[in-house]
Amino acid sequence: KQFLFHSSSPRKPASLAVLPRRIITSCSAEDKTVVIGLAADSGCGKSTFMRRLTSVFGGAAEPPRGGNPDSNTLVSDTTTVICLDDYHSLDRTGRKEKGVTALDPRANNFDLMYEQVKALKDGVAVDKPIYNHVSGLLDPPELIKPPKILVIEGLHPMFDSRVRDLLDFSIYLDISNEVKFAWKIQRDMAERGHSLESIKASIEARKPDFDAYIDPQKQYADAVIEVLPTQLIPDDNEGRVLRVRLIMKEGVKYFSPVYLFDEGSTISWIPCGRKLTCSYPGIKFGYGPDTYFDNEVSVLEMDGQFDRLDELIYVESHLSNISTKFYGEVTQQMLKHSDFPGSNNGTGLFQTIVGLKIRDLYEQISASRASAAQLEA
Repeated sequence: KQFLFHSSSPRKPASLAVLPRRIITSCSAEDKTVVIGLAADSGCGKSTFMRRLTSVFGGAAEPPRGGNPDSNTLVSDTTTVICLDDYHSLDRTGRKEKGVTALDPRANNFDLMYEQVKALKDGVAVDKPIYNHVSGLLDPPELIKPPKILVIEGLHPMFDSRVRDLLDFSIYLDISNEVKFAWKIQRDMAERGHSLESIKASIEARKPDFDAYIDPQKQYADAVIEVLPTQLIPDDNEGRVLRVRLIMKEGVKYFSPVYLFDEGSTISWIPCGRKLTCSYPGIKFGYGPDTYFDNEVSVLEMDGQFDRLDELIYVESHLSNISTKFYGEVTQQMLKHSDFPGSNNGTGLFQTIVGLKIRDLYEQISASRASAAQLEA
């Protein structure tokens, strides 16, 4: 069987090429790859989340050794993270010529995405294309072997129903327009020298496609991390203090939602100021049942930020179903990556917790498959 995809070198425009699949399979049925999908708009923290997630499983996540230095793939002992930008069917010039953005489905090869994710899930290696973010072109492919856990992250992991059905668990990072705008101003004005007008124009140009093709995917997610302006400071528009909600779908196999104090209750909690140091405007937690796109969900919320991460153990001790291996593991992970963006607020806390939940989900799936294999033997 062959895969079709667009390929190019940095010196040539993208052209259609035919590539035979290399057959490399995993050992047994219980080793079948677990597939996780992470969806979000550009600049919404996917890379940071991936680093937190791979850290939970241990081992450094690095580009494939000896491969293209501009590869978007990250490989560790347990996980392989694939950036779905690699399935762009149009390079930067092609998108400009056709008047489409990378968010538009017409600029992406969903047939190839489905075929390759399915192959990896079935234990078969693939030669995956590379989208070069530096040149804006499509580079020659790289060999991806089936890992224990495959994470597909990008704009469209839940857009195509065929790909969506391959996911064992899915997450959506939902950054509100107000926060997204504040973050982009902080990054692009301070680090890239962009003007306020150009930043606004860039956001507005992407918004129709984001609303049409990216945002609707959150209805399919098993967990949503929603980042909103704080409610602790009236009329805040700086986006430095955040209110973050972890929305967890009920009834997902191998996944039990986290809860605060009492499962199923509605809780509002302001931690003791002697046990948790936090400067103005303070910290407030909330928890309770809700509905989200007609699905029953549990919602854990944090508004405000920590001053001392070592005191997070106080909050961790009041959370249940966090799938830790030992007391204080959430706090340990947060301290380990204290320099990551969001480490002093709910984005880092909830990303860490979701990472631990995915580890637990993987272990449950693996145990279930091992038991089924023993029964068949």
